[in-house]
Amino acid sequence: MKRVGKQGGGTRMETDSMGPMAVPTAALYGASTARAVENFPISGAGIPAAVIRALGLIKWAAAEVNGALGLVPKGKTMAIAKAAQEVACGEWHEHFVVDVYQTGSGTSSNMNANEVIANRAALLLGKAIGSKAVHPNDDVNFGQSSNDVFPTAIHVAVAREIVDQLLPALAGLEKALKVKARAFDKIVKAGRTHLQDATPIRLGQEFSGYAHQIRLSQERLQATLPRLYELPLGGTAVGTGVNTHPQFAQKTIAKLRQATGIGFRETRNHFQAQAAPDVFVELAGQLVATAVAMTKIANDIRWLASGPRCGLGELILPAVQPGSSIMPGKINPVILESVIQLSARVIANGTAVTLGGQGGYFELNVMYPLMADALCESIALLTAGAKNFAEKCVTGLKADAARCAALLEQNLTVGTSLAPVIGYDAAAKIIKEAFANGSTLREVAEKRTDLSQAQLAVLLDPSQHTRPGIPKR
Repeated sequence: MKRVGKQGGGTRMETDSMGPMAVPTAALYGASTARAVENFPISGAGIPAAVIRALGLIKWAAAEVNGALGLVPKGKTMAIAKAAQEVACGEWHEHFVVDVYQTGSGTSSNMNANEVIANRAALLLGKAIGSKAVHPNDDVNFGQSSNDVFPTAIHVAVAREIVDQLLPALAGLEKALKVKARAFDKIVKAGRTHLQDATPIRLGQEFSGYAHQIRLSQERLQATLPRLYELPLGGTAVGTGVNTHPQFAQKTIAKLRQATGIGFRETRNHFQAQAAPDVFVELAGQLVATAVAMTKIANDIRWLASGPRCGLGELILPAVQPGSSIMPGKINPVILESVIQLSARVIANGTAVTLGGQGGYFELNVMYPLMADALCESIALLTAGAKNFAEKCVTGLKADAARCAALLEQNLTVGTSLAPVIGYDAAAKIIKEAFANGSTLREVAEKRTDLSQAQLAVLLDPSQHTRPGIPKR
């Protein structure tokens, strides 16, 4: 995003409560924002676009309510609402220039929004930028505080991104895994526990497990949403609601609910909501759990496709790009590696949000911008990662049934089905003898037991291991 003021172009003088401040001529923001730009030359990255859009939406709803309550003049109300709608739709984002690592309440970004909307509203009224014809505090921020607006913007932003982006992406990944579970259901292969041979399993059963992991990830996120829908708006400075109309929060949140189609409601306790945003820590944990699930699935598929000749080779990955700059013909599991890496970042972001949640001191948490950035990045990464995983890997996966059968033929744990019939110790001796001599289980069992060939054919049938039941003589 190109930012206004980074390439020069002259300045104008504006004032805030601390005095005069030079502001880039073309900037819609004002003195408070320019001061924050000087104070926080940290990362060069601003607050997430989703949070900017949420701020615009909140300022629009607030203007509509303040106008209807007769608290802000009608002409100003209409201009503020129009300017705020533009911000909510993605316009003027280049004028949001405050670094994400700023005042912990998000005050600088709230003022950034107030000033951009105020100056844009002034232009709509035929007034000059910087004229204060629409005042950023008295008009745009009426009945509000950064302390309730900024955390509300995080709630709105991440809820919308989860509902509109992440949950559909995870549903798509789950569907792709289910398709493969059905397609691979007749392929019997070696199971593996502790990275060692285990009793047979159907490849489709493995994939059904992967699909259910993603189903549970969706359910965990959905379970968190009701608490995320509780908004701190209306608490103003410390949760008491000082300087705001008693109906402001209820009416403004109703407009947010109508505009988004999401069930936002006023918090049941403003003092908790502004000082202890535990729901962000809860959400970060669910995002981490999703990342862990995706990592497990990606790693399993990567191992099952290892080879193609000198590894397990039970799966065949779609070839999406050359794998090596020196080894011709090499194909690597690049999509899976991408998933694993982005999941690592989500897990790291979870730690950042956890530490951010500890930043509540008395009546306010002062690590909101960090949490906003980490949560929005994690949601965006998981959304893109789930879509890419489904489209460029899972959908094109193939099974090598012959390879599965060849490896299964060497799997001595098929002898597990002998234990209920001849006893654990006797079955162990047969398995050990077969391993030591290079014999088959059938050959050794025919010598060491009185079981008939027909009985052994049933007991040593790998497919019998893939369903519940106790073998009988």
